[in-house]
Amino acid sequence: MNEKHQSSQEQTTSGANRRERAVLISVVRDSQELRQCEEYLDELEFLAETADIEAVKRFTQRLPQPSARIYVGPGKLEEIAAYCEENAIDVAIFDDELSPAQTRNIERELPCRVLDRTRLILDIFLSRAQTAYAKTQVQLAQYEYMLPRLAGMWTHLERQRGGTGTRGGAGEREIETDRRIVRNRIAKLKEDLRKIDRQMAVQRSNRGQLVRVALVGYTNVGKSTLMNLIAKSEVFAENKLFATLDTTVRKVVFDNLPFLLSDTVGFIRKLPTELIESFKSTLDEVREADLLVHVVDISHPQFEEQIAVVKQTLQEIGAGDKPVYLVFNKIDAYKWVEKDPDDLTPPTDENRSLDDLRQSWIAKANTPCIFLSATQRLNIEKFRTDLYGMVREIHAGRYPFNNFLY
Repeated sequence: MNEKHQSSQEQTTSGANRRERAVLISVVRDSQELRQCEEYLDELEFLAETADIEAVKRFTQRLPQPSARIYVGPGKLEEIAAYCEENAIDVAIFDDELSPAQTRNIERELPCRVLDRTRLILDIFLSRAQTAYAKTQVQLAQYEYMLPRLAGMWTHLERQRGGTGTRGGAGEREIETDRRIVRNRIAKLKEDLRKIDRQMAVQRSNRGQLVRVALVGYTNVGKSTLMNLIAKSEVFAENKLFATLDTTVRKVVFDNLPFLLSDTVGFIRKLPTELIESFKSTLDEVREADLLVHVVDISHPQFEEQIAVVKQTLQEIGAGDKPVYLVFNKIDAYKWVEKDPDDLTPPTDENRSLDDLRQSWIAKANTPCIFLSATQRLNIEKFRTDLYGMVREIHAGRYPFNNFLY
């Protein structure tokens, strides 16, 4: 299988103009519904599309837990291998992070490249990184992901490295040399990040005591579009995941009241731990914010789960106790199905109208919220008024003698 794998890689390299074709693979846990798994695979397909990979088929299997050896069952893996062989598939993408052992075992069976969800996200981050800081952060995350997987990444690493004059003495395996190189590279990148972190900390301290507002949310919910609308800036916005990696900070003035507005990297389900660690400094803008504007894509069928993912991530980075303004974006794209009056079954999420959602969230949310469309500019003036009031309240507490200005 290794020869086939190598041949597949050579073909991919020679056919650079052809998009890679992929199969998507997921395990449906006993606690999951098949529909939820399909929605997760929709997101995985969107990730693949962002990486310019075409998803041509999906494979799912219901198991109590993924196999510790090959993720899916042996029969299912044979089925996947046969399909990949017959249809010239370039890459198999798994909707979970594979262990090093799982990756090695699967690569022995499949005639194509193997990617897990974590590696796919890391590759997207690397392609999206624009500044030296973002590139350094992503490279650090990639090396930390790579370190325990070196043995399976390069077949030449298993060859013996003998002779006199080698650093480790006769018989040192080349994989140990590569591990040492990767560890040294990780140490160097961490030192580079520490230097940049100190510079950014100085920049933040130089901004004075202006109120800080940070846009947070799941990836591709419209944070950058809202930023451009409110700050009249030109932050890159695109209908792809992780369009923004570098935090952008703009000074905004509402009725003579200045504050700082920052647009941050989007969160996602199963965000790799390596990325959270390496992007901690970027997320300092979130930790040091006075107010978080949590943007939600109301048109997404799993928007409530996305809210939970963002809340959990905020807790993980130490920003879970910040005041939050909940913004339900993309109301122009919201779709619902009116329930037949003769249908006596309980209504589902699909049967909730936008008014039903608005009333239920306003009633149950422990935080102020608003429904709007950034692209269609629906309810934007109300958003500006609300945001002005919240910033003014924070400013009044910080500068009680300056309130007459506002």
